[in-house]
Amino acid sequence: MIRRPGPRPEHLVPAAALLLVVIAFAGTPLVTGTALATFDVYNALQGLAQIGLLALAIGLTMIAGEFDLSVVGTYAVGGMIAVQAGQSSAVLGLLAAVAAGAAIGAVQGGLIAWLRIPSVPVTLAAYIALLGLAYALSDGRSITFTNREAILWVDQTVAGVFSPRSLITLGGFALAAVVLGTTRLGAELRAIGGDRRAARVAGVRVERNLVLLFTASGTLAALGGGLLSFSFASANPDPGLRPLLIAAVAALLGGVSLAGGRGTPAGLLAGALSVALLAQIVAVAYLPDYSTQLFYAALLAVVVAVDSPGLRRTVARVRARTRAVEA
Repeated sequence: MIRRPGPRPEHLVPAAALLLVVIAFAGTPLVTGTALATFDVYNALQGLAQIGLLALAIGLTMIAGEFDLSVVGTYAVGGMIAVQAGQSSAVLGLLAAVAAGAAIGAVQGGLIAWLRIPSVPVTLAAYIALLGLAYALSDGRSITFTNREAILWVDQTVAGVFSPRSLITLGGFALAAVVLGTTRLGAELRAIGGDRRAARVAGVRVERNLVLLFTASGTLAALGGGLLSFSFASANPDPGLRPLLIAAVAALLGGVSLAGGRGTPAGLLAGALSVALLAQIVAVAYLPDYSTQLFYAALLAVVVAVDSPGLRRTVARVRARTRAVEA
């Protein structure tokens, strides 16, 4: 009798996390006494739009065994450039932001790939430098966005629950899923994250893929920052570390590993949705703001426990004993 292998962690972890949060979200009327409205779903997807592209950027680098700390700096610079260049044309502003983000990512990817420098010190230095650049571009103050058409357009409702901003975010995940699922890039990134030396021996073009990866990460972060600045009608030179932390939590809930070698865009989307829905649960239930962080920590602890090697070994032993008894 042939037994099929169980679900892999990159599929099990995000599915379990999202299922728990969806059940909690659906059960909030039991606490509040008020039925959920379409607007609650819209707000949850707006939360996804705020953090989704950042989580995708970090998650993709984590699949390859890297960690892009600079995404929040690129997020800030992208928002600043989008606002300053987009006062008369929002499209021009976003294109300028995306181009800047791609250039920032490509430079970092080149340093990491060709000089073989670890990503953490490179991206940490870039994060500090980018925050300085954002302050220089804005003279240390927030810049107001005056393009009313873009402000109204980016958050207008589409089909009741979506907005252009959330649809662009979902489109980013869909594009990443298509590219990683239909080309060699997905398997190669996981190979790089699993064992870089073996990947080179197998003929994987590690350096090229790392440059492409960090270019994509910078592009996604800058686009996310530009869209958020349009939504807020201003660009902030220092978003703080909170977006980075939440995006990292979303990536971990999405089934990626800090050691690299696993993860999918679909899983990252599930992780980002889990984070967005948790924030909406706190808002709907009128809980204190700090409750969000407590929920993130609790859910992450559960997911880490479910994915722990010790638990997997225990489950494997139980299965082996069960099969022995059945035989």
